[in-house]
Amino acid sequence: MKKIIETIKNIWRIEDLRVRILITILFVAIYRFGSFIVLPGIDPSRLAKLQEQTSEGLMSLLNMFSGGAFSNASIFALGIMPYISASIVIQLLAIAVPYFQKMQREGESGRRKINQYTRWLTIAILIFQAPTYLINLKAQTAGSGAFMVGDGFWFMLSSTLILAAGSMFILWLGERITDKGIGNGVSLIIMIGIIARMPAAFGQEFVTALSGAEGGGLIKFLFEIIALLFVMGLAITLVKATRKVPVQYAKRVEGNRAIGGARQYIPVKLFAANVMPIIFAQAIMFIPLTLAQAATKDGGSWFLNQFLDHTSVLYNLVFVFLIIAFTYFYTAITLNPVQMAEDMKRNNGFIPGVKPGKPTADYLDTVMSHITFPGSLFIALIAIMPAFAGVLGVKQEFAQFFGGTSLLILVGVVLDTLQQIESHLLVRHYDGLLNSGHVRQRSNKMAAY
Repeated sequence: MKKIIETIKNIWRIEDLRVRILITILFVAIYRFGSFIVLPGIDPSRLAKLQEQTSEGLMSLLNMFSGGAFSNASIFALGIMPYISASIVIQLLAIAVPYFQKMQREGESGRRKINQYTRWLTIAILIFQAPTYLINLKAQTAGSGAFMVGDGFWFMLSSTLILAAGSMFILWLGERITDKGIGNGVSLIIMIGIIARMPAAFGQEFVTALSGAEGGGLIKFLFEIIALLFVMGLAITLVKATRKVPVQYAKRVEGNRAIGGARQYIPVKLFAANVMPIIFAQAIMFIPLTLAQAATKDGGSWFLNQFLDHTSVLYNLVFVFLIIAFTYFYTAITLNPVQMAEDMKRNNGFIPGVKPGKPTADYLDTVMSHITFPGSLFIALIAIMPAFAGVLGVKQEFAQFFGGTSLLILVGVVLDTLQQIESHLLVRHYDGLLNSGHVRQRSNKMAAY
């Protein structure tokens, strides 16, 4: 406890770090305040049906990322997801279109162009997604009188502009957090949206445990907390796991200095694709879920009805298969062994025992292939952990924190933010956040270079 208090004091002593943290808190508070501002012309007291409909499927994912703004019909209802979708599309174009490939190799100017294209594509997605959201909102609240001024052309136009402006404002907040605050702004906003739903989920589970409605009482709730901490620890271990590929750089003399000659490492992460395979798989799983919901009205079939239950064996088998497939796909488009081998050769680097050029590219491809499969299995295991929690009697709102996208985002963003804070402390010769552990080790290594 004394160590924690001293670390907090050290953080407060560093003026630059103190200002960055306060700016981050301010921008996050603005984001959370806007999440409760309802669209003009909509009665927030009559949105209970919509909130019930956002407990499963893609709507649950959107509602989680927006911190509940999606189900509240807020001006921030569409959140940051349109920007994420645009970023994914641009990444895919950078693989297939030579023009975008050229921009990627242009350095800082190319990145600025790509960011500009991403923003324009975000606006295009918002122009399509905002009316779709309003139409869905009307369908989910039919007969409740939530639309106080009707759903005419001017209402749709003004609400579309407000929703688009709200999402772009969130993007602006994220960029300001990245520039003037601490951590990655966009990721931090997503994490705040997830954390915002955690107290209500914990409270609901605790009340259920006190009532003893499902048996177990407080003992069961205590075991759930222990299991949650264990799963978080496992996720942290897996997210930090890397395969170090040794790289030797040839020594060269420039002026009076000798450069190179030291051995370094390329850290190939076990989770190179991070949460993207789960997001892709959840989006695809929404298709059979929609078909199953439509078929249920006419009786439906056993096969489709299985997709209505996220704890069913068939649902989770298909989900796992999609995650493994998308892990291979996303790793292939984000890590290019040929480009890595060319960059290494250009900088007079080589892998000991491997010839430069194509043999190096083949070696890197083999390394990534060997770790991608176990990595995809670990991602799939974390993704279906909420289903196991649901089978054991944990409520859906609380079970989603046992794994899936929410847990991986929380772990990844928290570790990244702690690492940035620790780098500020170590640069000014203060002790880091931890006496030992991965964050401290990484920071020391960075400081040594």
